[in-house]
Parts: sequence; C-alpha cells; structure tokens
Amino acid sequence: MVNATELRPGNHFEFEKNIYTVIDVSLNKTAMRKMVVKAKVKNLRTGSITEMSFLGGTDVEKITLDKRKMTYLYEANGNLVFMDKISFDQLEITREKLAWEVNFLVTEQEIEILFYETEILGVSLPAKVALKVSECEPAVKGDTINKAMKEATLETGYKLRVPLFISEGETISIRTEDGSYDGRA
Repeated sequence: MVNATELRPGNHFEFEKNIYTVIDVSLNKTAMRKMVVKAKVKNLRTGSITEMSFLGGTDVEKITLDKRKMTYLYEANGNLVFMDKISFDQLEITREKLAWEVNFLVTEQEIEILFYETEILGVSLPAKVALKVSECEPAVKGDTINKAMKEATLETGYKLRVPLFISEGETISIRTEDGSYDGRA
C-alpha cells in the first residue's frame, strides 16, 4: 500500500478493483483542510480517462505491470494473434480491446503487451510508427496556402490528413498517441 500523495505520473495502482495508470497529479493543501490529491488517470481495463480525488490519508495498492515483447502475426476471427519470439507461445487479444491500436499494427511488428498477473491489459505501442501510404488523392497545383493537406489511407486502413507532397507508395511516420502525420520515414 502507498499513500495517494506519493503517486506520480507513470505509476500504476489498483483502487476499488480497477487498475489505473497515472497521467498527471496535482496536490492541493489549504490551511484548514487535509491535502487533496487530484489525479488524472487512465483505467487500463476500459481505456477511459478520468480524474480522481483522494484525501491525503487515502491508501492505494501500488502495482507493477509485466511487459513482454511479442510479434504481431495476423488477425483471425476477430482476434489479433501475437507470438513470443523466445518461447513461441501464441496469444490472442480481441480486436475490440485494441480498437485504436489496430490502426498502427502491421505483420511482423514487435510490440510490448501489458500484463497484470495473468490478465492481459493491452499493448504498448511505440511513440511513432512507419506505415506505407496505400491510397491518396493527387495534389492540386497552386493549392499551397496555409499548410494545405489532403486525405490519405495507410496500409492498415487508417485514414488521416497529410501534406500535399506525400504520394501513394511512400512510407510516412505516424504519432500513435493521436494518429497524426509526423513526417517522412
């Protein structure tokens, strides 16, 4: 157990049978009250981000998540199949659980899978991934005022806005946090 005042961004804790990761913390102490801890947290089971408040004396169960590097193989029957390169164990995670992450997964990509005891909580994507542009409309000459952008579809089926100079077949870098264009890969 750890006091809520000791929580820091990046910490993982269990509270009321849910597992959270801390995104941001602010401590507020006034003269006549106990310290109030306001933490912006992400529920690792549901993916929702909320703000929680704790009084200074509240204890939470600090936990450690296990991370295993695995390779994404393929999708079958609504499940994504991953393989451990050392033990060759295969693991299936439902597509619904990885609804956002599937936009950035390509075959033979190595990623980290987060575990708490035996429960699979999700995957940890790298900050940026390089993906190939499978479809994009041609640029219109002279349409270059104020960062002109156009629609592009990546090899995973994800659609985003890219600069006019990007053409079909190019490999570009994408930020996995918000799915935005980062640059040429």
